[in-house]
Amino acid sequence: MRLLRRYISRSVIGPFFFSFGALTGLLMMNQLAKKFGDLVGKDLPPRVIVEVLLLSLPFIIALTLPMAVLVAILYGYSQLGSDNEVTAMRASGVSVMQMLRPALAAGVILAVLNFLFVDQVLPRTNARLRSLLNDVAQKKPAFHMREQAINELRPYFIRAGRVFPGSGRLRDVEIYDMSLADAARVIYADSGRMAFDQKGTDLILKLFTGKVHEYKTNEPGRIQVTDFVTNTVRVREVQNKFNLSTDNFQFDDREMTTCEMMDRVAAFHRQATRAEANQVGLARQDLRALMRLASGISTPRVADTASGHHCGAWRNIERAIGKALLPEVATAEQRAAPPGQAPAVPRIAPGPPFTPRVPVAAPTRDSVIGPVPFTVALLSSFSDAVSARDEHRNAVIQANRFTVEIHKKYTISVACFTFVMIGVALALRFPRGGMGLVIGGGLLIFAIFYVSLTGGEALGDRGIVAPWIAMWFPNGLMLLAGIVGLIQVNREFGSTRGGDLADLFETIRGWFRLRRREA
Repeated sequence: MRLLRRYISRSVIGPFFFSFGALTGLLMMNQLAKKFGDLVGKDLPPRVIVEVLLLSLPFIIALTLPMAVLVAILYGYSQLGSDNEVTAMRASGVSVMQMLRPALAAGVILAVLNFLFVDQVLPRTNARLRSLLNDVAQKKPAFHMREQAINELRPYFIRAGRVFPGSGRLRDVEIYDMSLADAARVIYADSGRMAFDQKGTDLILKLFTGKVHEYKTNEPGRIQVTDFVTNTVRVREVQNKFNLSTDNFQFDDREMTTCEMMDRVAAFHRQATRAEANQVGLARQDLRALMRLASGISTPRVADTASGHHCGAWRNIERAIGKALLPEVATAEQRAAPPGQAPAVPRIAPGPPFTPRVPVAAPTRDSVIGPVPFTVALLSSFSDAVSARDEHRNAVIQANRFTVEIHKKYTISVACFTFVMIGVALALRFPRGGMGLVIGGGLLIFAIFYVSLTGGEALGDRGIVAPWIAMWFPNGLMLLAGIVGLIQVNREFGSTRGGDLADLFETIRGWFRLRRREA
């Protein structure tokens, strides 16, 4: 049996690596085409472009790894079936379950590795990629002077009749200066030279032999003309340098580990509970106001100070992985006090004086005999009711969103296992399907799985379906189809199982005919 397991494993390993590399390369080209317009034309360093592409790779790997598992299983087991090796195994007493064990073991190992990759590596790379893309978006494109065209460099508009590339020399230069509030200035020059300053941000134009025409808005009939031999114009912030930001930003659900998202879900649940209690308090206050009763004692709203963390000791390993993949940003330190002097204590601005609220007793029967002063409860405002409702709704939506992302990490990883089940069932049921089965069956299963996953994610975020049901439904569907297919294949002997894609189409037609007869 050990020899059999090795033989089946070798027939699957090669197609797995080939399909994994091919699918990753195709999606990488697609990702490069999407980001091409944002990276080209801004004079970025080559290392930045390479880093953007490398940081985009983990997200692609998380998608292509389960896909490569399915393609490898379909190709490897269909080849075994087309070469009648499956028939020989069944004739020798080897069951379908024994043929399935090597692939199942590989699927479990790949599912665990994929989860560790998606949970620990992918969030850090997504965070670093988002920060890097923000820095790229803030960089201005490289400046290029165009001939016989108006080059807009506010507050200047520059036109050059001739531009000599590489030397920075210009001929027949016109500059329209709109920087003055009460005047307009036009500079004409016979020639000039342009260059950036030492910092590479400001454009310096040195003009030769020309005139300056200045028009005053309060003197429309007057033009002041000034001749010059040499004139220098500095245009600021034309081309800025690329700087990597060091600011911390709020991590999204795609940039957090499972343990961090579990903490966030618990915090949103506590927020929803407090908002619900606030709604109940407002309803009680409105009832007391309608019954003309005294207002109750208003309890101040306490801030959420709970600091419960999930995952226990695993968080230490998680922090070590995070520091290795995404180093923490150093925070600014306070200025040290001179020797012999006490450190400065930050001054806190005095707030409004505290006025304790004294509870007012509710009216008793004595109030009928004599007047007892008390404060009647007031109806809550419309803004208070809407604010409490929106706070509860937003907390529930955020909790659902993070819960969906938690289950999504698990279900994408477990797909490596479920794809093995349904892949083996299809390959053994249609052993002569060939590449048509690999490509067509693989695309069909991918489409069903990822469309169900995307639709379930939207339903889970809105709270229409429970997050765990929405995320685990695609895996449950694939697992059920795989189990049913394996049971059917196990009942049939190797030589009685058919064939190619025509047999598959005939089976589908038979299902439709049976449904029509039942209807």
